Amino acid sequence: MDDVLRTAITDTLKDLELDEVDFSVEHPAEVSHGDYSSNVAMVLAKHVGEAPREVAEQIVEKLDGAIEHVDRIEIAGPGFINFFLTRDFFVQELGHVSEKEWGRTDDLKDEVIMFEYTSPNLFKPLHIGNLVGNIIGESVTRLLENAGADVKRINYPSDIGLTVAKGVWGLKKTGGNPDTIADLGEAYKKGNEAYENDSTAKEEIEAVNRALYAEDDERLNELRERGITTSRTHLKELLRTLGTSFDLVVFESEASPVGKKTVEDHVADGIFEESDGAIVFKGERHGLHTRVFLNSQGLPTYEAKDVGNFILKQRAYPEWTQSIVVTGQEQREYFKVIIAAVRELFPEAEDKALEHIPTGFLTLTTGKMSSRKGNVLTGESLIAEVRKEAEKRAKESRAEDVEVLSEQIAVAALKYQILRQKIGSDIVFDKERALSFEGDSGPYLQYTHARIGSVLEKAKEVGVEASLQHAPETPYALEHILYQYPEVVREATGEKEPHRIVGYLTELAGAFNTFYAQEKIADASDEYASYKVALAEAVKVTLKNGLHLLGIEAPERM
Repeated sequence: MDDVLRTAITDTLKDLELDEVDFSVEHPAEVSHGDYSSNVAMVLAKHVGEAPREVAEQIVEKLDGAIEHVDRIEIAGPGFINFFLTRDFFVQELGHVSEKEWGRTDDLKDEVIMFEYTSPNLFKPLHIGNLVGNIIGESVTRLLENAGADVKRINYPSDIGLTVAKGVWGLKKTGGNPDTIADLGEAYKKGNEAYENDSTAKEEIEAVNRALYAEDDERLNELRERGITTSRTHLKELLRTLGTSFDLVVFESEASPVGKKTVEDHVADGIFEESDGAIVFKGERHGLHTRVFLNSQGLPTYEAKDVGNFILKQRAYPEWTQSIVVTGQEQREYFKVIIAAVRELFPEAEDKALEHIPTGFLTLTTGKMSSRKGNVLTGESLIAEVRKEAEKRAKESRAEDVEVLSEQIAVAALKYQILRQKIGSDIVFDKERALSFEGDSGPYLQYTHARIGSVLEKAKEVGVEASLQHAPETPYALEHILYQYPEVVREATGEKEPHRIVGYLTELAGAFNTFYAQEKIADASDEYASYKVALAEAVKVTLKNGLHLLGIEAPERM
């Protein structure tokens, strides 16, 4: 409907021979001010030298009675134009909710998107930052798929390089078991501390790194392979819990030789240059900075590996139209250089979208967490901690499987807190707030969904079936929120911002609970009972669809 209004206003400006201007069509904060409001008259007044209300009167005179589903148009304040929708519009929209495609579009039906996220350093417990990247990445991919895109989920784990070398060296020193994730964490901690504080150990670790690349030490290779297997097993379980599965996994060890050769092959044509024994990319020609792609030992850096990673992704999906990578915001400048290098290397990518989505830091009351210092709260341990608390709440529910429900509540608590704000913002995780059933949380949305299911069961027991045939004369306040769902989804998709879905669902759930407190639904004697049941069903469908876009399950019982 917002597009209909925008088009009608634009056509009216042409009819009145007024200037084309950028204007907004938004939902007022108060329903009493209309279902939509536009500032077009105030923007246009500056161009034509007339009072905003005079301009608004000209526009309203043309629009009045000309837009389907608009009951009336009013001018408010300094010149806002407010639109009030007809009763029939809300009934019609309510009927659309039952359709399977509610909230879906085909806006991106021609897009093939390579979407890389999670991508942890193996050989140590999964860092909380990877958890944040996974949750954001999974939600954005679902938004894109919901708009018809063919999304290729890609994971790019690091299984070679200095991080792994530190862990392997640490295993040798500690005698740790590479088959346990805890021992891998301790080994990495020891290796990293030694690398930073002991020059002899640093030389030894760099020697281990060279040997792992060369694959010429059987014992080191075995430790690395066992550690990688252990890390991948734990990663797989974590991804299952979070509801993620990947279409393609590109290992850093696979990308490394491809990137190294590509860099070496493009020194002669000037894309890369030699500098102090290393090979670099001069980012200054793009307003960026210089980065090393092959170090002085001839080994590929993360930069060269990312070039190799891009090549392998292209080979897997040659029909791609967009390439998106999600990582922490500390890599923002890094990826600007990578994208510039890729565009120089591959002219065919010049007209395609290459995007880096930077995520914020997740902190607790103790501040940022660092695996380098060993005081990290891992992704697995955070989920386990939240799940333990969620289990207490699950045991109080009507759920048949407490274990499954406790996991669903824990994941909802985490994802909601991470997705509730704009991507890139830092996140303060409050466990008590995250697990609350009293609003502004994932479990609150789940509980509202389950509560509606219970209400619908009661309505069925007393013989009340959903019907739109007999609606009250005035729309319920809940209806004024419900119909906005497709618009919100479209905006969230275009901006790649799941927080818009979070905010909308929270408002919708709150509106339903207010509605439920004021109205009897399962009451066969109420002439509007069937309409209320249809409205409740529509809210339930909308909550479930929206929660899916966030990667959150919608339990039937809680």
